Amino acid sequence: MVPMKRRLLSGAIAALAILTTASTASPQQLAGRWSAERANAWQQQAGWLVGSNYAPASAINQLEMWQAETWDPQAVDRELGWAQGLGFNTMRVFLHDLAYRQDPQGFLSRVDQFLAIASRHGIRPMLVLFDAVWDPFPRAGRQHQPVPGLHNSGWVQGPGAEILRDSARWGELLEPYVRGVVGRFANDRRVLAWDLFNEPDNANGGSYGALDLTNKGEMSMALLRRTFGWARAVNPTQPLTAAPWKGDWVDPSQTAPITQFMLDNSDVITFHSYEPVPTLQRQVPALKRLGRPVICTEYMARPRGSTFEAVLPYFKEQQVGGINWGFVSGKSQTIYPWDSWEHRYPAEPPVWFHDIFRADGTPYRAGEVALIRSLTGRG
Repeated sequence: MVPMKRRLLSGAIAALAILTTASTASPQQLAGRWSAERANAWQQQAGWLVGSNYAPASAINQLEMWQAETWDPQAVDRELGWAQGLGFNTMRVFLHDLAYRQDPQGFLSRVDQFLAIASRHGIRPMLVLFDAVWDPFPRAGRQHQPVPGLHNSGWVQGPGAEILRDSARWGELLEPYVRGVVGRFANDRRVLAWDLFNEPDNANGGSYGALDLTNKGEMSMALLRRTFGWARAVNPTQPLTAAPWKGDWVDPSQTAPITQFMLDNSDVITFHSYEPVPTLQRQVPALKRLGRPVICTEYMARPRGSTFEAVLPYFKEQQVGGINWGFVSGKSQTIYPWDSWEHRYPAEPPVWFHDIFRADGTPYRAGEVALIRSLTGRG
């Protein structure tokens, strides 16, 4: 989902094993992390995880998905039916603190309704609480229309920059959201896992970078630490995670503190990579040496060589979960590439960047759908 990911995971190799192990706690590790044994038992029950990052075609962003006026359960039911047809068993879904703060009980009711719909289709979603990518100034209420030809022209950060910069307000505005949402569904088997903060140190280069906080990495690290603490205090039955997405974690002296923190505190290891298989062949073995389940929660950017045909068979072979970016072409406009922020596309791009289906349910590429179905046992 990242604009112009220039420094995606650069390829972790065997030396990652010295950074953290299943049996040795890091100085950054907070209390309450699952044991590797518990995490691996969870994976045995969950099986091979495969799905997409999901928002309905009718929603430009998280707020339009979850606010009462634009909540669209009929679209969700229809589109998750397509996911079921592929054999998907999970979807990664973004929540938003503003939607909760507007109407906590209504928001929780809509999440409950979403989970009920997903469950009918055999899908256990991974729910994302915070997101540091795209517009840093979210506003509740009616959202603007998509900007033609622009990738993710309306996606918003949560929390926004105004709250992220003011840590004195986190206890008032963000802690109730984390505890309220995780607490409400802490024992709900319909929830697969909690992804606490999407790409927290993303500086939005190429899109909103000039508007982001100059100390965003520092503030995001502080919020990530608190979020792990708030969620751990609720003691959910589902694992907690946050995904490294850039940089180099081979050499401890070169590993960003926030990246190390995510690796040290995630119950199950998640990561993002829009790179082709040769890079994954360095990344995946390094992460598996941590002795925990590994799930790639963002991949698939066709022009970059991250394709279903290349990547998904490798993930299955390695028993690494695969959750691609984009499911149905709609108001998020992620068929357009990241570089649409540098030049607009006047028409549909010659090769879609993300997404599997057109808005009417027609596959973008029938061969991709056939491959996915064969790998999930639906073919």
